[in-house]
Amino acid sequence: MHPFDLKETKETVLISESLGQKIELIIQRLPPKEVTIIEIIDIVGKDSLMLLTIFLSLIFLVPVSIPSVSTVFGTGILLIGITQLFNCKPWLPKSIAYRKMSSEQLRDRFKRALVWFHRLEKISRPHYLPQLTSAGWVSRINYLSFILAALLLMAPFGLIPFSNTLPALALIFLAVGMLQRDGRSILLGYLANGITIIYFKILIAAGGWSIHELFQFLN
Repeated sequence: MHPFDLKETKETVLISESLGQKIELIIQRLPPKEVTIIEIIDIVGKDSLMLLTIFLSLIFLVPVSIPSVSTVFGTGILLIGITQLFNCKPWLPKSIAYRKMSSEQLRDRFKRALVWFHRLEKISRPHYLPQLTSAGWVSRINYLSFILAALLLMAPFGLIPFSNTLPALALIFLAVGMLQRDGRSILLGYLANGITIIYFKILIAAGGWSIHELFQFLN
């Protein structure tokens, strides 16, 4: 079979499967040893940016993520949101696009998180409240929420349980909502963003209180 035909066949399969099945196919196609975001984009397909977001966010459904991965994946997701907001061509800095990561570690985390994604997928209702996914100012608000979630994902709390999970949930719900025109998923994305902000405020307040108590003790 001609290479172009093979690539076309892979993309056709991705289009025809459910979201969960698409993710499973992408996991199967990861290189055996190391992988970069550019290679992941090639596997997913450059036009499937929301599917790519779901895939990159999926790993963070496991409570504690692999160190530094939130920075790499978060930057990629942030740039996806910015390019979608301004309707421009996707671009990644070379330091992010070609940074090598362990395929074995990622594959293991993705498979563990996939169980939770299948459960989340059952919540989705395609074409439910489609007015929340329409073009114009509603779409812009959705992409701004998407960008906010990506920034929250990149916050330096990676070793604290659920600090990556909550913004990842927001990204997954928003991406699913945009892919399937599901207004309920969009609302859940907004809710997850709000819970993330409250959680981060609690972490910062607790950290400030701990530092204050430490100084009091030392003095």
